Amino acid sequence: MLPLENVVLCRESQVSSLMALFGERHHFSFPSIFIYGHKASGKTYVMKTLLKTSELPHVIVNCVECFTSRILLEQILNQLNCLHYSEDEYTSHIACDSFNDFVRLFKKVTQERGVDDQTVYIVLDKAEYLREMEANLLPAFLRLQELTNRNVTVIFLSQIVWEKFRPNTGCFEPFVMYFPDYSIGHLQKILSHDHPPEYSADFYAAYINILLGVFYTVCRDLKELRHLAALNFSKYCEPVVKGEANERDTRKLWRNIEPHLKKAMQTVYLREISSSQWEKLQQDDTEMGQLKGIKSIKIVISYVYYSNVIIKEVCVV
Repeated sequence: MLPLENVVLCRESQVSSLMALFGERHHFSFPSIFIYGHKASGKTYVMKTLLKTSELPHVIVNCVECFTSRILLEQILNQLNCLHYSEDEYTSHIACDSFNDFVRLFKKVTQERGVDDQTVYIVLDKAEYLREMEANLLPAFLRLQELTNRNVTVIFLSQIVWEKFRPNTGCFEPFVMYFPDYSIGHLQKILSHDHPPEYSADFYAAYINILLGVFYTVCRDLKELRHLAALNFSKYCEPVVKGEANERDTRKLWRNIEPHLKKAMQTVYLREISSSQWEKLQQDDTEMGQLKGIKSIKIVISYVYYSNVIIKEVCVV
């Protein structure tokens, strides 16, 4: 298995802090940890990788998929019940009607699975959706360690700050951790790490540098940038494939890719077209900016910060 620092890039400080919080698997950890940051800032990926690499007993639940408290509680219990089993080996379903039942069943399942003397981590991704459920659910999760008398840590992953998340009735305060946005240097390093094996790392890094030069001012989303990088790389290396240029002819490569990147500006954050449709569009000789089946549009891209709102407008004509 690769070292953790080679798998989780540009999040060394956060990983170090989390490892210190977790401690040894038999030690009591914080009852709850609240991790917030913008979309695509690595919260879910870091948590999944860290828990899996450390082989800690854990369950990860997406609150978007669990639109009622009953589904959420049953999802946690059934994932926990499948620890050390595959889905084919263990298929029984646990029903849970209330949080009182959840506490009782949680104690039973952890004992049966042999993890009652270890820290069990419950990760609630997209935790802001908890606010749409019963009012007692969030305070109960924050006090789960006390209610169950078990070594359990609940980790909330959210895009909003704790001050807007805290219930009005008061509750136990979690340990709060912030994941900042990736800087342009971080994005360069992470995206360059994905280079295809048939091309050199320097060649792909030069491509990523060009891509970020075009899109960084309007898009900081790592997932979107990774999608754009994969979508347009074949056009960038087209002169190399045809033998018209080598990997060091950056000027010729830039002239070839520039009009296609400008076209791609029309689809940032807007998945109107699939990858196959985009490839077909790139082969079309019609005027740049005209998408088949799509009218001229105005794209408003907003980056919402916690203290202010910045709105950038990109007009497509």
